[in-house]
Amino acid sequence: MTPIEFPEQTCVYAKDQPEYIPLPAHKTIDGQVTSCWKFNWKERILILFGARMYWRQLTFNQPLQPVRPSLDFSE
Repeated sequence: MTPIEFPEQTCVYAKDQPEYIPLPAHKTIDGQVTSCWKFNWKERILILFGARMYWRQLTFNQPLQPVRPSLDFSE
């Protein structure tokens, strides 16, 4: 999976931090952050045949924040 730019993005997290992958995102005034990710062909085929996706969040020992994954097929 690769984070990608999208028309509604308003910022890029970790833009100047080489140890991280830059994350284009849309941040709302109430703190919701949405990013857009693209699967490559191999990942798409693996998902088709039942592969699992693991989600890793760095919390730096702070409380875990709620997340809500979703899919959109508007390509």
